[in-house]
Amino acid sequence: MRTCIAPPGIFRYGIHKPSYSVANLRRDTRLAELGRGPDGTPLDNRRNFPEGEVKVDGADWIFEIPNPLPFKGCTYIDKEWADASAADLSRIRLPQPPEVSLSALLRERGGDAELLAALPRPLLLALATTSTDPDDLVILAQRSCRLLLCDGRPVGLQYDLVGERGPRPAISDHALYEAVANNPHLPDDYKIAMVLRPGAQGGSEIVGEWQKPGGSHVYEYLRRNSYIAGGHYAANMAEDAVRYRINALSGDDMRGLRHLYYQRSYVRLAAQLGLPLPPTGAILNEEGLEQLRLALVAAQAPAAGQATLWGWNFGFDYAPSGYRLHASHQQVHQQYAMVPATVPCYHGGCEEIQGMLAAFASGDMVAEVIADYRKTCGGDFFADYRRAIAGNSRLDGRRDLPADLVVWKDERVMLFVPKAQTSQWELQLMTLPDGEGRVAGNIVECDSARRRSLDFALLTAQRVLAGLGAAMVTSIEYGKRLGGDNGQPLLYALLPRLPESPGAFSEMQLRYINGHYPEDFATACRARLPEKGAYSF
Repeated sequence: MRTCIAPPGIFRYGIHKPSYSVANLRRDTRLAELGRGPDGTPLDNRRNFPEGEVKVDGADWIFEIPNPLPFKGCTYIDKEWADASAADLSRIRLPQPPEVSLSALLRERGGDAELLAALPRPLLLALATTSTDPDDLVILAQRSCRLLLCDGRPVGLQYDLVGERGPRPAISDHALYEAVANNPHLPDDYKIAMVLRPGAQGGSEIVGEWQKPGGSHVYEYLRRNSYIAGGHYAANMAEDAVRYRINALSGDDMRGLRHLYYQRSYVRLAAQLGLPLPPTGAILNEEGLEQLRLALVAAQAPAAGQATLWGWNFGFDYAPSGYRLHASHQQVHQQYAMVPATVPCYHGGCEEIQGMLAAFASGDMVAEVIADYRKTCGGDFFADYRRAIAGNSRLDGRRDLPADLVVWKDERVMLFVPKAQTSQWELQLMTLPDGEGRVAGNIVECDSARRRSLDFALLTAQRVLAGLGAAMVTSIEYGKRLGGDNGQPLLYALLPRLPESPGAFSEMQLRYINGHYPEDFATACRARLPEKGAYSF
């Protein structure tokens, strides 16, 4: 198998130690002066035009690590880069963005403040995403749309009537509107008027809610026309609980975001199984949620084959060229849905059903790995994976530096650094076997205590990554389909986007290039763990 896991629970990997020669097929030599050195000595490009065969002796070693999950490709680590990071862990971080204020600069230089709104569009987009000055952002907000003001403060949007579709907000530049509304430094009343107040982003119905004393408040929106058929939901922080930074997210906030995911999934399954449902307007408490889950466990056979879907895009950015670099909405939100077992199959048209196809669920790929591993190696993939993590040795063989891949764990879940990271800063979260050796593979199999552990670990992971400077993180869930027991745990991957990891041809081939050893990244993450009691669950 194309995996770094092997019995009886070890990591295996390749090391390229290249030395080679290159036939020189160049015809012409075009020497030219490149410039001058510090002492005025001319510098030319002579080294770019060697004579004869080129010999490369002892080039950088490259570690080639097949991902534990074969469908996630392979990771390549340059030893020279990784050794430098091992010697200085401060390299494993991103700097805080600088303060930016064009308004202040114009005031200092005697410029006209109206110039700001007249900048070319690429510069407006750049300022909307990078400015830390509310004065800049207010001007840009007013440039992007028509706001309804009262005593100089926004109270809503102006609307236009567009045919039969009804009123539409008067937005003159959607990209600029999104960019400025997603900047944390925009005053909150502008955020509320532009994107946070229910209805500001469209007619999606609010069908659930979580609210706790002290300011935690989450809405559940139905996205009725989505590429995820049958009901796609989003849990968004409400307009009276503005959260644009991970460090502003409380334990109650995280519990609310996840509670709505658990509640909606359990209620949808209960409806399919004909189980009693909560009354309209009710919010299940923790005890009610657990009672409903236990009823599903006892009666879920008819719902077997379905799967849950969950994801979280945190962070937002636009390139000045107009390319959106991450999610569509930075305000902390999570998305979730149910995946059916099958979908009707068609060919040559849209009318006559030609059988059934298995509907895609990402957790199915994990199930295939388990089955292939058992067939090829005769063992339990995740049992060997856990043994490999527990007995990990450093890639570079050093015994004077930490080798532990685990960032945080309790008796129910483990947050760890995968041996082969597909994002340079990838973290994964996995449920662990209970005292009887059973492992929860989806949220229906997770009791109250395990759900709390998952929620705590997800928030902890986001805090750790934010502490290292990550500003955009995609998190996804790999869940086992309902029914059956193949030893598949519930698995989450948190995948930060880094400034110099653009997702180019290497990544499209599932070849991921890294500049640190996974063991050193785990050490850097442990150093960023929040203090005990930083947030309660």
